[in-house]
Amino acid sequence: MIARLKAEGTADLVTIVGSMPGLNPGEVLKLKGEWQNNPKYGQQFRIMSYETTIPATAAGIERYLRSGMIKGIGPIMAKRLISKFGVETLDVIEQDIERLKEVEGIAEKRVEMIRTAWDTQREIRDVMVFLQGNGVSPAYAVKIFKQYGKEAVPIVRDNPYRLAEDVFGIGLITADRIAEKLGIAKDSLIRARAGVQYILNQLSDEGHVYFPYDRLVEECEKTLEIDRGIILDALASASADRRIVIEDMAAFGGEGRAVYLIRFHVSEQGIARRMHELLVSSRQLPLVNRDALLSSAEKDLGFTLSEQQMHAVRDSMDRKVMLIFNSSRKIL
Repeated sequence: MIARLKAEGTADLVTIVGSMPGLNPGEVLKLKGEWQNNPKYGQQFRIMSYETTIPATAAGIERYLRSGMIKGIGPIMAKRLISKFGVETLDVIEQDIERLKEVEGIAEKRVEMIRTAWDTQREIRDVMVFLQGNGVSPAYAVKIFKQYGKEAVPIVRDNPYRLAEDVFGIGLITADRIAEKLGIAKDSLIRARAGVQYILNQLSDEGHVYFPYDRLVEECEKTLEIDRGIILDALASASADRRIVIEDMAAFGGEGRAVYLIRFHVSEQGIARRMHELLVSSRQLPLVNRDALLSSAEKDLGFTLSEQQMHAVRDSMDRKVMLIFNSSRKIL
């Protein structure tokens, strides 16, 4: 969002820039960030975190309500509410919303509409305040709210390491920072489990479908800086919950054990099953008459290939057929 802000102690409006979901005209903000000088637009304040506070004046409350953020309250209704309740208008909506029926034009249906919109805005505000208070930037806070909605606070409080699994862009380092703020120990089982999955994901980016069990334990010890026993417990726990699969390689002529993320194990099994079906299948692809195919293509395209062009196309088709045939033989 890019917005103009009337700041205390300044005559001119201040340009503010950053991730600020659900922000509306008339709201009072407490901002943290840094000044930047944009070559094209001049001085701006880049938001790192923010809090919204309830407007303190009747004029501020009216601007806040007439902005359209509360479904059921427009400019005319905002003016009526301020005329009736003054600076107590937001307290009435928050604590005794049935009193809104005292205002002309507000019946039960509109009260319920206002109640729903107010609760939604409060949920967004509460989630943003909680997340920013625990070291989450506004940009990530937006992603987290979109992922979990009103359940964001209990989910993050219970297990911040879910963020590393569920929210794109949030890795173990960010989750660690949030967990530390929430008082979760570095050697906790939930951190170890998240760390195992994080490291397997990192290894998959290097091309590994699975990773040897013993080497994975060593990698986790080095990266997570926790005792081996906790890592072994985490592997067992994640395996029991089907987050990972630990497979004995002796059954396939190998040695030791392999650890898969569940999605890669499912994919590998599916590929192997399909290859076996192809191997034992008696069905064959139908033969295609190459010259008839070329003749049909010429007719569809509306032009005739020269002899030299025809020879080049036939040669290209033959080479591609042989490539597919040889590749199939290697797979089988």
